Amino acid sequence: MFLPLKDMNPTSRAPVVTVGLIVINVIVYFYQMYLGSQGEVIISSLGAIPFEITRYTDLVGTYLNVQHYEGPKPVFLTLFTSMFLHGSLLHLGGNMLYLWIFGNNIEDILGPLKFLLFYVLCGMFAHAMHIASNPSSVIPTVGASGAIGGLLGAYLIAYPNARVLTLMFIFIFIRLTVVPAFIIIIFWFILQIISGFASLGSQQGGGVAWFAHIGGFLGGIALILLMAGDTVRWLRRGGGGAY
Repeated sequence: MFLPLKDMNPTSRAPVVTVGLIVINVIVYFYQMYLGSQGEVIISSLGAIPFEITRYTDLVGTYLNVQHYEGPKPVFLTLFTSMFLHGSLLHLGGNMLYLWIFGNNIEDILGPLKFLLFYVLCGMFAHAMHIASNPSSVIPTVGASGAIGGLLGAYLIAYPNARVLTLMFIFIFIRLTVVPAFIIIIFWFILQIISGFASLGSQQGGGVAWFAHIGGFLGGIALILLMAGDTVRWLRRGGGGAY
């Protein structure tokens, strides 16, 4: 198992959007914590629920028996708002670590505005795959993981050989090492595939939205080629500094 800590892949511009996304996610999470028990209402009302999306109906007030919620909400807006909510500090920390390590280089390729569009669209690809895998689920989906999956897909295409400082876990042994990005990313993707198919039929119980990760990853590959194909081909020919 790998835990990336830092990539050795310099950028030519400040990652303004990447930092901004991290700040927003952190602020939203601590606002959820500040609300205490009402934070569950935030997740249920602003998280993306496949049943709501596929049937264009609002379950809040019946699903969680919320007494003081004033609805209905714009259901499709939850596809966006859910990307900035997280279920735990570990969930937030893992996503923000990956966003910082891999996001700045993709922002460097695309520029701030195109990167923001890329990030949101990867989140939409993630939602599409997750909803297709279980359209009747009433479990709220939250987190930036789908969009982060898109960053990993794009990074794999643009910088497969970039060096990444990584904690490698081998049974009870932990080793700090440097490995090519493609090893970490492909290992991550295989884990999502295995876990996703293993979870089929049991998703009503909640847990990780594995197919959202897969959808975001595949969306990221398609989008980076569509939005910056020439730049990616230049990098793959050795035009970047990560090889």
